[in-house]
Amino acid sequence: MSERAAPFHCPYCGDEDLRPNETGHGAWECAACNRAFQLKFLGLLTRGVQRNDGGGEDI
Repeated sequence: MSERAAPFHCPYCGDEDLRPNETGHGAWECAACNRAFQLKFLGLLTRGVQRNDGGGEDI
Protein backbone atom coordinates (compact mmCIF):
# COMPACT_ATOMS: atom_id res chain seq x y z
CA MET A 1 0.00 0.00 0.00
CA SER A 2 1.67 3.20 -1.11
CA GLU A 3 -1.13 5.66 -0.39
CA ARG A 4 -0.98 7.87 2.68
CA ALA A 5 -3.77 7.28 5.18
CA ALA A 6 -4.93 10.63 6.51
CA PRO A 7 -6.26 11.12 10.04
CA PHE A 8 -9.66 12.81 10.26
CA HIS A 9 -9.18 14.56 13.61
CA CYS A 10 -6.30 15.84 15.72
CA PRO A 11 -5.71 13.40 18.63
CA TYR A 12 -5.11 16.36 20.98
CA CYS A 13 -7.85 18.90 20.24
CA GLY A 14 -10.20 17.06 17.85
CA ASP A 15 -10.01 19.71 15.14
CA GLU A 16 -10.06 18.74 11.46
CA ASP A 17 -7.54 21.33 10.18
CA LEU A 18 -4.65 18.89 9.58
CA ARG A 19 -1.79 19.10 7.10
CA PRO A 20 1.12 16.76 6.31
CA ASN A 21 4.28 17.74 8.19
CA GLU A 22 7.64 18.07 6.44
CA THR A 23 9.50 15.79 8.90
CA GLY A 24 8.53 12.58 7.16
CA HIS A 25 6.04 9.83 6.39
CA GLY A 26 3.11 9.70 8.80
CA ALA A 27 3.83 13.11 10.32
CA TRP A 28 0.96 15.60 10.59
CA GLU A 29 0.43 19.05 12.05
CA CYS A 30 -2.71 20.63 13.45
CA ALA A 31 -3.26 24.30 12.63
CA ALA A 32 -5.81 24.68 15.44
CA CYS A 33 -3.63 23.67 18.41
CA ASN A 34 -0.21 24.08 16.74
CA ARG A 35 0.89 20.53 17.55
CA ALA A 36 2.72 18.03 15.39
CA PHE A 37 2.25 14.26 15.71
CA GLN A 38 3.16 11.08 13.87
CA LEU A 39 1.02 8.06 13.02
CA LYS A 40 2.49 4.61 12.55
CA PHE A 41 0.94 1.25 11.66
CA LEU A 42 2.42 -1.35 14.02
CA GLY A 43 0.94 -4.52 12.48
CA LEU A 44 -1.86 -7.02 12.86
CA LEU A 45 -2.72 -8.59 16.18
CA THR A 46 -1.92 -12.28 16.55
CA ARG A 47 -5.40 -13.25 17.76
CA GLY A 48 -6.91 -12.31 14.37
CA VAL A 49 -10.46 -13.33 13.48
CA GLN A 50 -11.86 -16.46 15.14
CA ARG A 51 -14.66 -18.67 13.84
CA ASN A 52 -17.67 -19.50 15.99
CA ASP A 53 -19.67 -22.79 15.93
CA GLY A 54 -21.76 -21.64 12.94
CA GLY A 55 -18.73 -21.33 10.68
CA GLY A 56 -19.14 -17.56 10.45
CA GLU A 57 -16.68 -15.00 11.70
CA ASP A 58 -16.70 -13.48 15.17
CA ILE A 59 -15.78 -9.84 15.20
